[in-house]
Amino acid sequence: MTAADAEIKKGRKFDQVLTGAREVFMRDGFEGASVDDIARAAGVSKATLYSYFPDKRLLFTEVARLECNRQGEAALQEISTDAPIEKVLREAASRIVRFFLSDFGQQVFRICVAESYRFPELGQRFYNSGPALMRERLTSVLRPYVERGELRIDDMDLACNQFGELCKSDLFVRCLCGVPCSTDDAAIDRVVTGAVEMFLARYRA
Repeated sequence: MTAADAEIKKGRKFDQVLTGAREVFMRDGFEGASVDDIARAAGVSKATLYSYFPDKRLLFTEVARLECNRQGEAALQEISTDAPIEKVLREAASRIVRFFLSDFGQQVFRICVAESYRFPELGQRFYNSGPALMRERLTSVLRPYVERGELRIDDMDLACNQFGELCKSDLFVRCLCGVPCSTDDAAIDRVVTGAVEMFLARYRA
């Protein structure tokens, strides 16, 4: 069975498998994570693991989806739409940039690019749990400012996508390509500040 044909099947030890898989993927990366190690970390047999996830790529996409959801929910809890728009955008940008630069975020991007051509369904899962989710959450944050007249945004999807791309800047690409790059607070703040200032220059009412 290929990843394109596989389907996720839930059961009593489903969450247990995901917890073990997340631990191993975060520690060893996608390529370095073996099914044996994942089963051992999850405390299940390989047969049980395969009954839920017939393909490792499928398991990785589910771990990625849950991680993106977790970070998205945490961001919404921290961001108040009563705060000044600059503060809200800085908080959002900081979280996005840090996720892009994290080992997990880089691994997600690499496996998506590597496998989506052969397995479009996996690419769709990555997109839904990454860019599409970010756009949805950012829309819910920005809409109150549009309604109050602080922002003027006619195409919300485009604006949110642009904000995400601004948060990548050159830092994400350099790290992704293995080019020497600094990911300290000063480097991240530089990208965050540039993203917020550029976005507000275009969309502030």
